[in-house]
Amino acid sequence: MTRVPYLSARLQGFGTTVFAEMSALAVATGSVNLGQGFPDYPGPPEVLDVARAAIGTAADQYPPGPGIPELRAAVAEHHGRFTGLAYDPADEVLVTAGATEALTAALLALLDPGDEVVVFEPMYDSYAAAVAMAGGVVRPVTLRPPPSGEGRWTFDPEELRAAATPRTKLLLLNTPHNPTGKVFTREELATLAALAISHELLVLTDEVYEHLVFDGAHHVSMAALPGMRERTLVVGSAGKTFNVTGWKIGWICGPAPLVSAVRTAKQFLTYVNGGPLQPAVAAGLALPDAYFTAVAQDLQYRRDVLVRGLAEAGLPVISPEATYFATVDVRPVQPDGDGLTFCRALPARAGVVAVPTVVFYDPAHAHLGRHLVRFAFCKSDEVLGEAVERLRRLG
Repeated sequence: MTRVPYLSARLQGFGTTVFAEMSALAVATGSVNLGQGFPDYPGPPEVLDVARAAIGTAADQYPPGPGIPELRAAVAEHHGRFTGLAYDPADEVLVTAGATEALTAALLALLDPGDEVVVFEPMYDSYAAAVAMAGGVVRPVTLRPPPSGEGRWTFDPEELRAAATPRTKLLLLNTPHNPTGKVFTREELATLAALAISHELLVLTDEVYEHLVFDGAHHVSMAALPGMRERTLVVGSAGKTFNVTGWKIGWICGPAPLVSAVRTAKQFLTYVNGGPLQPAVAAGLALPDAYFTAVAQDLQYRRDVLVRGLAEAGLPVISPEATYFATVDVRPVQPDGDGLTFCRALPARAGVVAVPTVVFYDPAHAHLGRHLVRFAFCKSDEVLGEAVERLRRLG
């Protein structure tokens, strides 16, 4: 590894994200961008109209440090409605600058140098960086794709148990999971809960895709399992649910002492953010159940369009249970099985941009994801249709 001048030792190895590289490639080549996971269609007017009305009012100024009371109350009510968990808006809910800040602030607040964090890989790329910034050490546990492409991603409970050592302080979980689209079952969560309890671990769970679940799969919050609420921080976000990824309105919920610790770190990061957007997100969280059902159904339709197109292009697809993303095995169309090479060449070959899954693995395990590539399907009918038509050229 070439050392980057001036960059601290903690962040050596963390260069420009692959999302920036692939998005720039999409612009430079005029390709359809199925790499970065952001929708290209607007969110619900019930949310957008509230934000428009708030701009130019007192909401433009600093909101309260923990977030406006209306949003904290809405987050708590939303949890009660969909997860059955009760949180006190006053001291168990903290509004953050997106889920990324919530996760980073939690890791900065809770980890001491050398503390270990058990996390499943492939993992969203900010996790390892945030653990490193906090002085922690990642202990990855590998999710395995189904051998035939049909079925679910799984993990070996023995590998999980072996990853926890006397230095382990925290389990970082993402369900529904990016980039695999896996939804952890209640039985799998029970295995994780048993580990957390036996090793006295804290749990930080990223649940930003909680509503984007397909085919009858059911999202269960880790904090809802017996004995877990008191040791678990739950992260959520408005971006994915309401198609406003650029707003960066997130939150973290948990026992008051843990939330207080996170707030101590968070106040020295952004302090506050998104004044006019916070009441809009509160309005969105109060939308009827039918809205959240419709969002999942719409994305399931888009998933099916892309999955069919990828299959017709000769790319075996692991159809996701949730999220914005589908994973493919590029070996049938890439002789050396190198997903990064495939992604860099795909704009010229088909006019489409994707993201190599290898970047979501710990460097020591990169070979496990070398042949996998992630495509996003949270795009308009026109864009998805064009992407599918271009991908057929590979077939």
